[in-house]
Amino acid sequence: MIVEQLEIPGLVLLRPRIFRDARGHFLETWLDERYADAGLPARFVQDNVSVSRQGVLRGLHYQHPHAQGKLVTALAGSIFDVAVDVRRGSPTFGRWVGCELSAETGHQLWIPPGFAHGFAVTAGDAVVAYKCTEHYAPADDRGLRWDDPAIGVRWPVADPILSAKDAAAPVLNEIAPEHLPPLERA
Repeated sequence: MIVEQLEIPGLVLLRPRIFRDARGHFLETWLDERYADAGLPARFVQDNVSVSRQGVLRGLHYQHPHAQGKLVTALAGSIFDVAVDVRRGSPTFGRWVGCELSAETGHQLWIPPGFAHGFAVTAGDAVVAYKCTEHYAPADDRGLRWDDPAIGVRWPVADPILSAKDAAAPVLNEIAPEHLPPLERA
């Protein structure tokens, strides 16, 4: 597995080995020791699967105060996966990173707690799996506007299909500080 630290500290792109033959392919999506060596947490409490058609954009979502870390994998199709730093006091607050994740490459994105997450489906019907470090808490569910001009995510879809909730999400500077997670100091 190749581990790539991305531009914002804490965000990690993982490139697992894929074993291909005439029957198809095999890849390992989680092995606690190997992922611990890459700096990921050993404990995940919830696994989720999202199925979306091409052109759908989901996000940008986060939880506070029970922030979730997420390990994201595209099991079918292809997505442009985005993480935005929303941690109060972070030197990279409001900055984003995007990665292409697909069933073909098997790449995974580790998004630590304190980041908003979203993705746009760029090819086929996408099946996206993500492991979470914290349970979903409806009262802690938060979001920010997918097209916030101050953040400037360069989404690869021109006219995305959005939920009503995502279309109505606030821009980052409209979110009260108490609704944003603090930067955890080590």
